[in-house]
Parts: sequence; structure tokens; C-alpha cells
Amino acid sequence: MEKNAKIILTALLAVLLLAGIILTGAGDKSREKGVKLTITGSTTVLPIAQKAAERYMDNHPDWDIQVSGGGSSVGVRSAGEGTADIGMASRDMKDSEKAQYPNLMEIVVAKDGIAMIVNPSNPVSSLSIEQIRGIYNGTYTNWKQLGGEDMDIVVVGRDEASGTREFFWEHVMEKEDFISTMLAKNSNGAVKQTVEQTPGAIGYVGLGYVDGTVKALTIKTGNTTVEPTVQNVISGDYPISRALHFLVHKDRYNGPVKEFIDYVLSPEGQRIVEEDGFVPIS
Repeated sequence: MEKNAKIILTALLAVLLLAGIILTGAGDKSREKGVKLTITGSTTVLPIAQKAAERYMDNHPDWDIQVSGGGSSVGVRSAGEGTADIGMASRDMKDSEKAQYPNLMEIVVAKDGIAMIVNPSNPVSSLSIEQIRGIYNGTYTNWKQLGGEDMDIVVVGRDEASGTREFFWEHVMEKEDFISTMLAKNSNGAVKQTVEQTPGAIGYVGLGYVDGTVKALTIKTGNTTVEPTVQNVISGDYPISRALHFLVHKDRYNGPVKEFIDYVLSPEGQRIVEEDGFVPIS
């Protein structure tokens, strides 16, 4: 009897052990089935998407949302080719992109002003759109020409993948060529860092990137000057502003993708937009 009891006990332990292995494996598979989203593109939209993803994952631990930059062109291409669930762009899609990716949807998630920034040591505080264009096309090469010190102007801009550059070229440059010596940076952060470290530099960044390390210029419009602020973008007084987009293939605009975009468009999501220095759409 004692021998039989030992056999039964051993069998029971084996069954329990096997059940534990099965349950553990099932738990692992369950975790593997969590929601995964990839978002890529504009470095202007990047901080909005990153913070929204962090907040959403805090309340949805089974979600894994990966956000990366690369520029608006990368966002359009990645969403169009399906290598990302959501693309980000700080400009409207080009006609050529619309023709190439006819099923892409452009969803406005925020608005933004483009701030002209200089080194804090620069005494120049205000420029007109015409003067900014003159700096970027090479008409002005020394700050003395614009009421500043005798110091070479170091022109800083964005690379060709940037939606901010595209918008700036169309709406500020009026499609004139940039000066050949312009330093083309691959992100808003890189532009800000260069301006911060270079006394004669001028650059342009999304409004949300302005902080105490650089000086944002006011824009002369007629007899007044307008500060690059959220309120002035909302009112339409600030002349350099644009919409920020999420891009998604229409066949993917459902389930988790739509759920996350709806979150960004919700009052909570739009508070994140405002917290980051951008302009909510509602």
C-alpha cells in the first residue's frame, strides 16, 4: 500500500508540474499576443507621439508602441509601404506622394508654429519674412546688415527628408533656392543644438522645441511684431504655422491603429499636444 501511495503521489506531482509548464507557456503566448504598433516619421510630431504612447501604455500594459523619427518623407513612405502602422508628417503630402500612395489618409492631430531661433547672445530680436528669406537665399551674410553685430550669419536648416524644410521652402522661401552653405540638420533637436552652440547661427524649429537655450525671434508684420506663441498660432496672427499629421493606410484605420489615433485626438491626447508646446486642434 505504501508503495502504491508513493507511485500515486509521484504521478500527481508530475501532473501538477506539467500543468504548471502548460500554464506558464500559455501565459507567455498570451503576452506575445499583446498589441504592437510602430510609428515613424517627422521629428516635429515625434514628441507628441512619444508622450502619447507612454501615457497610453501606462494604462494599457499589454500594448507595445514603438516611436521613431527620420523625417516626414520617411513617415509618408513607411505608412504607404506598410513598414509602419502610422506615419508622421509636419507637412501636407506632395502630389507625387498622393499618386504613389493613393490609399494613405492624412489625419491632422495638432497645429504648430515654426519659430526662428538665434543664439541668446545675438542682439537681433525681430525679423520680417522678407529678411528671413534674404538670409536663407544668401542676400544677407552678416548680422550687421540686419541691425546686429559685425558677425557672419551661420545659416542652419533641415535636410531634404524634413517636412519642416518643405513647408519653410514653400511658405517662407517662396520656392527660392537655399544658400549652398546652409548647414542641413536631420532633426529639430540638432538645429537647436547648433544654434545654441554657435553665436552667429540662425535656424528654424517647431514651436515645441523652443526653450531657454535659444532665443526665438518675433516676426515683423507691417507695423507690428508677432511672437511665436500657441495663442498667436490659434488666432492666425503668427504667419509661419502649419498642420501636423498622422498618416495611415485606409485599410489599417481600424482596431488598435484607430484606437490610438482616437486617443491622440481625445481631450486627454490634445492636452499632451498642449503640454509639449504645440497647438491643439480642439
